[in-house]
Amino acid sequence: MEAVVIRARFGKRLLTAAAAIALGTGGLLAAGTANASEAHPAAAVPAHAVTGYWQNFDNGATVQKLADVPDDYDIIAVAFADATGTPGAVDFHLDPAVGYSSEQQFKDDIKAKQAAGKSVIISVGGQNGTVSVSDDASANAFASSITGLMDEYGFDGVDIDLENGLDATYMTKALRAIHDKKSDVVVTMAPQTIDMQSSSTAYFKTALGIKDFLTVVNMQYYNSGSMVGCDGKVYSQGSVDFLTALACVQLENGLDPSQVGLGVPASPSGAGSGHVEPGVVNAALDCLAKGTGCGSFKPSRTYPGIRGAMTWSTNWDAANGNAWSKAVGPHVHGL
Repeated sequence: MEAVVIRARFGKRLLTAAAAIALGTGGLLAAGTANASEAHPAAAVPAHAVTGYWQNFDNGATVQKLADVPDDYDIIAVAFADATGTPGAVDFHLDPAVGYSSEQQFKDDIKAKQAAGKSVIISVGGQNGTVSVSDDASANAFASSITGLMDEYGFDGVDIDLENGLDATYMTKALRAIHDKKSDVVVTMAPQTIDMQSSSTAYFKTALGIKDFLTVVNMQYYNSGSMVGCDGKVYSQGSVDFLTALACVQLENGLDPSQVGLGVPASPSGAGSGHVEPGVVNAALDCLAKGTGCGSFKPSRTYPGIRGAMTWSTNWDAANGNAWSKAVGPHVHGL
């Protein structure tokens, strides 16, 4: 993948590291900042939902504010939070390149999206992300900093997009600590295809470890080599079979259909490889939900509750006339 211009979830512009978050010594800090009382109640995620990543940086895609994100998106993942000097802890820095005159304007846009029934969450990771949660201290730091950002900005939850690996034991602990403080938290994950080939991988273990409150896993069906489907056959990216046969691995190994989404680039510019036309995404969703529109692979049963689809990114979608969300959004909502 091209690390400068085409960053398919592709990492972020490196920003100056913030000062380390001050942490308590007795576990997860109690939620409560000056803005906590202003937090907007989290909207329920629709049964069939569209997720889009909003870029907090300018990498050649259309620069937009949250207010510009089309209504077809139900979950907006703000990419990305930054690692700090404290292991596990993250912070968020609004990039001046995206055009906001103040952080308050950004927070007001979050509230407006929430008032329209959308969820706005903070994404952690990306290709260049360096966040590591590998022991109790870093798990506590991660959880404390995420709940702090939820209080400060009004985020509804967190997206885990750690592309350089994760520790299932401690990430599960961290996410459970967040859920203990924020019971209505929206939690999404965006593993790479290799991370979800079996239930023994760290990402899959983490997803199953928080299955009681996990919102959706939107696996990245791009920048991937060939992978094995649930029928044991090998499929190449860029086809309806790749989407359906790999989704089936998750669906048949413990995740609820409502916790499975199809993650694809919004345009050819959004990823180094793996882009498919919106019609292919819609056909794959129909195959999984209804048994129609399938390619050579047809699942042995249908999954009417399949959550929906995700794209990197709302910015690349905008650069392509919002063609992806205009086609996939109504189809997902009509499932």
